[in-house]
Amino acid sequence: MIIFDDQVAVITGAGRGLGRLYAMDLANRGAAVVVNDLGGTMGGEGSDPKIADEVVAEIVAAGGTAVASYDSVDTPEGGNAIVRTALDTFGRLDAVISNAGIFNSVAFDEITPAQWRQMLAVHLDGGFYLSQPAFTVMKKQGYGRFVFISSSGGMFGQHLEAHYGAAKAGLVGLSNVIALEGADHGILSNTVLPFGSSRMVTESVDPASLESLGLLSLIGPEKVVPIVTYLASRACQSSHENYSACAGRYARVFIGLADGWLADADATATADDIATHYDVVSATAAFSVPGNIYEELFGVVGRLGVDVTGNG
Repeated sequence: MIIFDDQVAVITGAGRGLGRLYAMDLANRGAAVVVNDLGGTMGGEGSDPKIADEVVAEIVAAGGTAVASYDSVDTPEGGNAIVRTALDTFGRLDAVISNAGIFNSVAFDEITPAQWRQMLAVHLDGGFYLSQPAFTVMKKQGYGRFVFISSSGGMFGQHLEAHYGAAKAGLVGLSNVIALEGADHGILSNTVLPFGSSRMVTESVDPASLESLGLLSLIGPEKVVPIVTYLASRACQSSHENYSACAGRYARVFIGLADGWLADADATATADDIATHYDVVSATAAFSVPGNIYEELFGVVGRLGVDVTGNG
C-alpha cells in the first residue's frame, strides 16, 4: 500500500473539486497536508477562507492531519508563504501538487491582455512561485516530489482557451527542467493532464447535457486521483514525464521527435528543399523521445557522423 507516513504535502487549489480529493487521499494515507485555497470564483474573483477550512475540518474529523493556507500562488510572497506554512507547522516538505487554477472561455481574437496575464499569473507564474521555494527545501533534504496539473487543452488544444492552454503547456516546460535539475537531489517532477468533472467542466458545459450522454459518471473526478497520488509518493521513481487521466484510463503523454529529413552536412537547405521533402519532414514514423535538448542535438549530429560525446 502506498503510504505517506511522516511526509508533508502541499496541495494548492485544494478547497474544492480535484484538489480536495487529492488532499483527502494523501491525508488518508498518512500525509500531513497543507490545504491551500484562496477560495475565489472559477474566474478568479474574491476569496473565502472557509473553503480551505472546511477541507481541513473534514480531514481532521477523519483522523488526519492538515492545516489551511489562504495565500494566492500568483505572487512570490504567496508562494513563499505556502511553503513556509508547511515548514512552520510540520517541519518539512516532501510533495507539492500544483493544482490551483482559474478558468474562463474567450475567443482568441477577443482575449484582452489583462485576461491573458491573469491566466498565466495563476497557472504558470503560480507554478513557479510555489515550486522554487519548495525546490530549495527539497534540495537540502535530498528528497521531493512535484506533480504539476497541466491539461490536454494545452498539449492538444481546446477552442476558446488560448490563454489557459498556453499557461498549462508552460507547466510542462517548467516540470521538465525541475526534473533535470532535481535528479541529483532526489527530486522527481511530473505532470498530470486530468479529465474529471469539476467546476471547470460544469460551469462551462451544461451538466444536464453531459449527464444525458452518460459522461458525468464516466469522468468522475475520483478517477483522476490515483495517478496523482502515485506520482506524489515514495513509490514513484519516474520523472520528466506527463500522464493523462481520463475516464479510468491512465497513459503516458509524450512529445516525440521524428527522424525527419536530414540535409547533407556540407549543404544548407532551402525552403524549396523543405517543400520537396515535406512528406518526410512531417512523417511521425521512426521517432525518439529525447530526455533533454542535448540529446536532440547529439542525435542529429551523430547521424552526420560527428561525435560530440567524447566517446568516439
